[in-house]
Amino acid sequence: MAIRWIWQQADWPHFYWQNAQLLPRLRQVQHVRGMLLGRASLHSDKEAQTLDTLLANILSSSAIEEERINAQSVRSSLARRLGVSEKQPYPVSDRSEGLATMMLDAINNRDQPLTLQRLCLWHHWLFPADEWSIHSLSIGTLRGNEPMQVVSGRIDRPTIHFEAPPRSGLETQLEAFITWFNQSQRDVLLDPLLRAAICHLWFVTLHPFDDGNGRITRALTDLALSQADSQSIRLYAMSSAILAKRTDYYRVLEQTQKGDLDITGWLVWFLDILDESLQQAMIGVEHTQQKARFWLHHQNVGLSKEQVKVLNCLLDGGEQGFEMGISASQYQKVAKVSKATATRHLTDLLEKGCLSKLAGGGRSTWYQIKME
Repeated sequence: MAIRWIWQQADWPHFYWQNAQLLPRLRQVQHVRGMLLGRASLHSDKEAQTLDTLLANILSSSAIEEERINAQSVRSSLARRLGVSEKQPYPVSDRSEGLATMMLDAINNRDQPLTLQRLCLWHHWLFPADEWSIHSLSIGTLRGNEPMQVVSGRIDRPTIHFEAPPRSGLETQLEAFITWFNQSQRDVLLDPLLRAAICHLWFVTLHPFDDGNGRITRALTDLALSQADSQSIRLYAMSSAILAKRTDYYRVLEQTQKGDLDITGWLVWFLDILDESLQQAMIGVEHTQQKARFWLHHQNVGLSKEQVKVLNCLLDGGEQGFEMGISASQYQKVAKVSKATATRHLTDLLEKGCLSKLAGGGRSTWYQIKME
C-alpha cells in the first residue's frame, strides 16, 4: 500500500523535528509570555479580562469551523462561572453552558488526567442532545465505520485533503495518545509548548469523533498550554490568531498530514501563531491599562454622561471607528445632543485636559484623547 498519510508511516506516531529552527522561536515566545504576565499582573480586573479572553477563544474556535453561536449567551455562561457580574445577563442555552463548561474544564482542571471518558464528555458538552437530536451524530462516542475524510469540490470529483486512520484500531490509537499526553507532562526533555503543538497535530489527525474534532483539538491544546503555564492561558486567545490565518492553518495541517514524521514545519507555524496571540494580548493589556490610567486621572473632573460616552468611544479606538479622532458633528451624533451643546462639551473637555486638537487644516476641527 502506497503511503499517502502521515499515520501510515512505519514509525507513526514517533515525530521528530529540527531544533535549529525551533529554539529561536521558543525563546521569543517565552520572552513575550513573561512580559505579558508582568504587565497583566498590574491589571485590577483580572476576572473580566479572563472572561473576554475565554469568550474570544470559544467564538473563534467555532468560527474556524464556520459554526455560528450566540456570543451573548456564551458570555453569560462564562460570567456566571467566573463570578463576573453583568448589568443585563443574557439568557443561556444548553449549548452556551456546554461550551463554557468545556473551556473552563480545560484551563481550570489542568491537573486532572486526560481520559477517553473526559473527551467523550467534552463531546457531549459540544453537542447538546436537545439541539442536535435531528442530526445523525454519534454524540459522546467514537465515530462509525465509514471513512473519515475532509473533502472539498464537486460531489462527483471531490478533492480529498485528509483521511483519518480507519475505525478499526482507533481505541488503541487513542489510548496511546492519552497515555502520551498524561506522561509527557512530566517529561523534562520535551518543551511544554512543543508538547501542545504535538498534541494538536496528533489528536486532529486521529479525528476520533463524527464532528467537533477541530474544536476539541483546540480545547486540548488549551489544556496543554494551561499545564505549561496556568496564568498566561487566561490572557490570550490562540484560536483568534488561528482564525485570522484560517487558510494557512488548514494548508499547513494538510501538508504535514501528507508528509513524513518530520513535523518541523507544523511546529514552526504553531509557535509563530502562538507568538502572534501573545503579541495581540500585549496590545490589549496595554490598551486596557491606558484606559484605566486615563479615567483614574480624570475621575473627579465632573463630566456629563454624554462626555463620558464619547470619551469611552475614543478610548476604545478602531473597534468603534474613532481611531482618527472625532469632529464636532460626530460628537453631536454619538452623544445625541444639539450642535451648540456639542461645541460647549468639546470646549469643556479641552479645558479639562481630556482632549487635544489634532493638527491640520480642513473645514472642521478634529479632537483626540489627550494621554498623560
